[in-house]
Amino acid sequence: MPDDTESTKDEGDAADATPTPSSTPTPQAPAPDPAAAAEPKPPADAPAADAPAPAAAATSSPASRRAAAAPRPGLLRGFFSGFFKIRDEPTVIGRAFMAGLCLATVLALWFWATRGTAEERVISPTTIGSPEEVFGSFHSLWFERALMRNLVASLWRVTQGFVLAAVIGIPLGILCGSFKRIDAFFAPVSIFGRNIPIVTLVPITLMWFHTPEAQKVAFIVTACVAFVLFDSARSVSDVSKEYLDTAYTLGASRWQVLTKVLIPLAMPDILNSLRLLFGLAFGYIIVAEAVEMSTGVGTLIIVSQRRGPREHVYLIILVITMAAYIIDRILYSLQRALFPYRYER
Repeated sequence: MPDDTESTKDEGDAADATPTPSSTPTPQAPAPDPAAAAEPKPPADAPAADAPAPAAAATSSPASRRAAAAPRPGLLRGFFSGFFKIRDEPTVIGRAFMAGLCLATVLALWFWATRGTAEERVISPTTIGSPEEVFGSFHSLWFERALMRNLVASLWRVTQGFVLAAVIGIPLGILCGSFKRIDAFFAPVSIFGRNIPIVTLVPITLMWFHTPEAQKVAFIVTACVAFVLFDSARSVSDVSKEYLDTAYTLGASRWQVLTKVLIPLAMPDILNSLRLLFGLAFGYIIVAEAVEMSTGVGTLIIVSQRRGPREHVYLIILVITMAAYIIDRILYSLQRALFPYRYER
């Protein structure tokens, strides 16, 4: 019992020593600073100003991290992996690589077939010379046989004839594509002009025109006008009927539909057809110049084949190809500049 009394007394003394909430002094909050109150407080979820920016790897996905860590493939590794994948488009570097490989293969075969002396060669030098012999004769072709003057003469004939064919064929083609009865009227002319052998037009134009220049220009006109007419009519016919219905709904007249809808929408395809046909016309003029020889690259080819040097035949063909390609790229650039909306990707 004495022990219980003493413990009760100790607990009472401890209770007296513990301060009560009412007796504990409450600390006063300091007065707010006006300058600090005027400063805007950052949002609660905003990072601290001196906190380092989170690492890019922390926010990126695992796939992107693996792609960044993977070794970068070579320029042509993906090209060879999709070599036989149907309609897989190669890169620009891949296309350049294949084009260079083709040229290197042709030159290697050419060099192999014409190496050594005349008796050791696979192909006789009277048929084709070696690359050194062919390219070495360019000086005489350029200066002694006036290659540039003859090339300009051929280009001028092609330009005259093709412009006349376009002036005749495009308006008739627009009428044929717009009005089907007119199309039925010109159908025999179009079919006949597109299926007749081009060479047979040479004697016909020789009988019609007695001067060499007029005969060559008329030959180009006759050979190209049927193709220009047909392609122009098809370009107009391919314009969707929805455009016509929309124009008629808005109250457009027949003339407005023709000039404001059909012709503007068909013109990109018409110019694209003209660009391709110009390359064919450049080949046609060689036929006319080879039959009626006066000047031009066709005459140079025939004279070189008959009298020599035969190395000039291959050089002239190469020059004609390069000139036609340059003209095609110029016309294509003009086409993109006139109708940029057709070539946007």
